[in-house]
Amino acid sequence: MSRDGLHILVSGAGGQLGRELVGIKVPPSVKVTGMSRKEWDVTDLNRCREVTSMLRPDVIIHCAAYTAVDRAESDPDDAYRINAEGTRNVAVAAREAGAKLVYISTDYVFDGQSNVPYKEDDEPNPQTVYGKSKWAGEQFVQSLHDRYFIVRTSWVYGRYGSNFVKTMLKLGREKKRLTVVHDQIGSPTYTLDLARFLLELSQTDFYGVYHATNRGACSWYQFAKAIFEESGMEVEVEPCTTAEFPRPAPRPPYSVLDHAQIRMQGFGDMRPWREALRHFLKDDGSDEVKTDR
Repeated sequence: MSRDGLHILVSGAGGQLGRELVGIKVPPSVKVTGMSRKEWDVTDLNRCREVTSMLRPDVIIHCAAYTAVDRAESDPDDAYRINAEGTRNVAVAAREAGAKLVYISTDYVFDGQSNVPYKEDDEPNPQTVYGKSKWAGEQFVQSLHDRYFIVRTSWVYGRYGSNFVKTMLKLGREKKRLTVVHDQIGSPTYTLDLARFLLELSQTDFYGVYHATNRGACSWYQFAKAIFEESGMEVEVEPCTTAEFPRPAPRPPYSVLDHAQIRMQGFGDMRPWREALRHFLKDDGSDEVKTDR
């Protein structure tokens, strides 16, 4: 941290995690600057260098990404251009500027065939264009930077942008019966909790790969039922199989992530997913971030 405090730069600040990071309450010693896709095109290496040399951040949290999982199957060039080449550019510019790099990755780097939570050192085997492009981004970070945090997460939702929770609430107001897949298992992750963890992690030198989700696991069907129960909406949810709702990109049937690195480094683990969901639905605004490291 410099004499003027910690300066964190966030790419993709228009997305749901980026907006959460920029909007979260931080101490006076921490400054968070967000830049949207229009302000910072990460696929342009010269622009990456220009931004980092102008702002001189201590940390870059790289949220900018191509996240349209199904569209990526028919648009691989754009997915790789943003997720792989864009990440390479950010890694190069971060290293040259002397900034730590936090790269947001995904459960899609795994094939979903496990029946136990994936550890950070398990071998990736992505099955989709999206997953392969994010895994390529991870490899660029590891080869081009020496002070990095790769943070894999899953099933992200929050107050900004579109996500599963908002979709269920909207559909629940329109219909009294919904069908949701029950054979995909993962861990819902609240952007507020993830943002808090990222800000805490970025102030350390515990570099490496992390898995960060809210604790516990459920199916999309169980998640949907919990959304309606916690919000007090009377909606009947019926289970179905993935095969009944085919999508262009195959979904990992099991993508629960083990938090071994979080435990090993002594971080407080993120709260259980249902407790986080309850907070989101209440959204009391108590988002002060701890900075005691």
